[in-house]
Amino acid sequence: MEDEIFEEIASFENLLLAAKKAYKGKKDKYKIAKFYFDLEKEIILLRKELILGTYRPRRYSTFKIYEPKERNICSADFRDRVIHHAIINVIGGKIEKRLIFDTYACRKNKGTHKAIEKAQKLSRKYNYFLKCDIKKYFESIDCRVMFNVLEKMFSQYPRLMNLIELILDHQPIYVSGGRGLPIGNLTSQHFANLYLGELDHFIKDQNGVKGYLRYMDDFIIFHDDKKYLRTILCLIEDYCHDKLSLELKKKVTKIAPITEGLPFLGHRIFPHLIRLKRENLVRSKRKIKKRRKEFLKGEISEATFINSTNSIIAHISHGNTMNLRRKIFNNLG
Repeated sequence: MEDEIFEEIASFENLLLAAKKAYKGKKDKYKIAKFYFDLEKEIILLRKELILGTYRPRRYSTFKIYEPKERNICSADFRDRVIHHAIINVIGGKIEKRLIFDTYACRKNKGTHKAIEKAQKLSRKYNYFLKCDIKKYFESIDCRVMFNVLEKMFSQYPRLMNLIELILDHQPIYVSGGRGLPIGNLTSQHFANLYLGELDHFIKDQNGVKGYLRYMDDFIIFHDDKKYLRTILCLIEDYCHDKLSLELKKKVTKIAPITEGLPFLGHRIFPHLIRLKRENLVRSKRKIKKRRKEFLKGEISEATFINSTNSIIAHISHGNTMNLRRKIFNNLG
């Protein structure tokens, strides 16, 4: 059936599941609560718009965050978030199959801790590393290239591709010229991961690199020959520029011996030691103190305070930080 994937996305059951996922943790907002109060009616309306081809995304709300670095974040209208979840419910598994094993962002049973573990494991096998990062990654993604990557997978589903094109063309005000995926959309996370999946296959399949991993736009190649890493860096720069219309962040591109420690995901990784970077430590302390003040003032619940603190501690506990964690909690009093 030509449009079976689109039909599955637009089904009442899938849209209902998508609404429940989008609603998780956001029950206190009036607009969202109103949508959920009229849930069946809203789902029927969304389904009708999708089937008739009249669905159009609404304007984003945008704001900036400043930690760990300044970034523009987009908040889509709730009904658009339902559509994003509906799409990923259906095609997320197909995107997953296209990715290599050693990419760790936005995937079940992966994440930062698994990425850090793999980086340390590889650091025990090789003498040198090449560390790269993409300059302004989400804002630099070429939407035509993104569309073509997705079309290679779903060209036989024209109605699905029309919906994807609608989402790719719906850009926030801070990007222009057909570039940029809005940070904050579920579709953006999965599409951005797939976009650099092309680079993964270039590095692994076409160039036979064995020591490699990626977490979104941070990626590392391990090797025993420093000269080889310089050569592969040139190939990567050309591929990113010519095929993906991206540029490496020169300031953080680095070839160095493993003994120097690999900077990755807020940690410095050695073969038998993982250290939390100082700026991450300061940020973690500040977050815990802020959450404690909010709890004591009654601004957040005990459950929210505990969950938030546990999340921060889980992040820093991956390094060798037992004494550090004790100090943080001793100083809270």
